Amino acid sequence: MVISRKIKIRLNVLFATAAILLIVSGILYNLGYLEELQMILAKDNYIFYWMLLVGVLAEIVAGSMGMGYGVICTTTLLFLNIPPHIVSASIHSAESFTTAAGSISHIRLKNVSKSLVKRLAIPAVIGAIIGALCLTYVGEYYSKITKTVIAFYTLYLGFQILSNAFRPKQNKALKRKTNLTRLGVIGGFIDSFAGGGWGPLVTGTLIKNSFTPRFAVGSSTVAKFILTITAAITFFFTLGIQHWNIILGLLFGGIITAPFSAMLTARLPVNKMFIIIGSLVIIMSSVTIYKSIF
Repeated sequence: MVISRKIKIRLNVLFATAAILLIVSGILYNLGYLEELQMILAKDNYIFYWMLLVGVLAEIVAGSMGMGYGVICTTTLLFLNIPPHIVSASIHSAESFTTAAGSISHIRLKNVSKSLVKRLAIPAVIGAIIGALCLTYVGEYYSKITKTVIAFYTLYLGFQILSNAFRPKQNKALKRKTNLTRLGVIGGFIDSFAGGGWGPLVTGTLIKNSFTPRFAVGSSTVAKFILTITAAITFFFTLGIQHWNIILGLLFGGIITAPFSAMLTARLPVNKMFIIIGSLVIIMSSVTIYKSIF
């Protein structure tokens, strides 16, 4: 029942998006702009279509494991030599829509604790603004160093994802005290600066410290949406809109896959997914580090 309600909500988003795309395509065709649009989409070695594929795969990972969208997108874009500030700005612009769909779903399913969202989101917004401003400066003027640092971070996240496949299931433990303000600030900063990492750090910490999983995931998702919007707006004012073909590719790829991610959660072998995705992130991050240093 829960899965069917999630699918229904996300299918509505998919159908609405498809309707808008059909209307826009019809208008462009009648105005004679459709061929021009196709030429624009072919720019930068057809990167729009590559990002469409990355968006689909990243959303499948996020749907099956509850985290990893930002990590997969960041690792791939760095691997393709996209500047770090453009990477994070593009991902957060696209995630503004995908996290909105997830937040609506969790709110409708009553998986959200308002007090937990407030205690996470307010410090996360502060961290996201600081992270975006820092990345705008160092990412532009110290691109090579920044790319190397972020690649080391995604390498670390790759090992974290891989380790989840071999982590034994723990019995119910006592709830540990969690400094939510510090967690929110650090999570917001890292997610904004590095292009991802909120899920593994914040959601992972909440679940590890024995918060109720459904409230941990739901509340963390809503807080993530708020920080994502904040980061996207900050990047807009500092960088403007750049590489919109990357943004649209990631956005449409995520929206296409989102309605079915709930079904995939129940069907995909999660442990094998951890191994495959963790290994890919480690390999791609290692190659990025090698290319940055040598």
